[in-house]
Amino acid sequence: MDLSGVFPALTTPFAADGSVSLADLKHNIQQYNRIGLAGYVVMGSTGESVLLSKAEAESVLVTVKEAAGPGKKLIAGTGAESTAETIERTKRAAELGYDAALVKTPYYYKPVYKPEVYIAHYRCVADASPIPVLLYSVPQFTGVALEPPEVIALAQHPNIMGIKESSGNVQRVAEIIAGAHPDFQVLVGSAATIYPSLTIGARGAVLALGSALPDKCVELYELVRQGQQQKSRELQVAILRASKLIVSECGIAGVKYAMDQRGYRGGLPRLPLLPLKDEQKKRVNAILETFEPATMRA
Repeated sequence: MDLSGVFPALTTPFAADGSVSLADLKHNIQQYNRIGLAGYVVMGSTGESVLLSKAEAESVLVTVKEAAGPGKKLIAGTGAESTAETIERTKRAAELGYDAALVKTPYYYKPVYKPEVYIAHYRCVADASPIPVLLYSVPQFTGVALEPPEVIALAQHPNIMGIKESSGNVQRVAEIIAGAHPDFQVLVGSAATIYPSLTIGARGAVLALGSALPDKCVELYELVRQGQQQKSRELQVAILRASKLIVSECGIAGVKYAMDQRGYRGGLPRLPLLPLKDEQKKRVNAILETFEPATMRA
């Protein structure tokens, strides 16, 4: 399975009463189906997966599977603190028809989580998984990172197909690409590093910003692929500025607000996450105005 291209890290919309709005989620997917996205990543960090119940998470997985357009690759976030729970979630994602599992690092018992712990954990999950496994390193949320030596060791497993590397550290990405075998696929999770990462061999990107500006993220990927260096650099600068404010500074609330302004259904985040303040909304509006209007409106 080739994971080249851009995958939005999908958000989870909530209704006025705080429940998951599957209708709004379906609306977003129908809009995204018209854009040249490679597929969808469901129940990742941007999807507020740690704030959902097991039943809610399953309903989201089912809805995206049903609404996704033909040929869209589907990746389910299945990582949990325990190896056994991760395996259970991964098997369920496979039963629901997902193509791959995105498995974040366990992070609660940090003092004892040495490299050998992660290697053993991921090998057990990959051994038991009916679908290919993507490693998921997101230190800004977990406080731990998969370093190149661990990733390169895990890349030898026949059922570990790649990694979503979300640290934003291009040197780490380069070291993984240089050390792993050529079929190991590196996807970056930082919109600020799409251009440099692709030029050194990353296969694609899984982006929170891809939920709000999917067309721009796909355009950047295509420009790099076509070798249009000047246009690539210019668009990367614009995307970097947007990502820094909307994703890095404002978080999921920023992504959802930006979605609302671009014709998608973002809505409010779930407590304890708070919505944007008026001053933050003005700043997000200002940076969105630097991009041409979205072509699709709800």
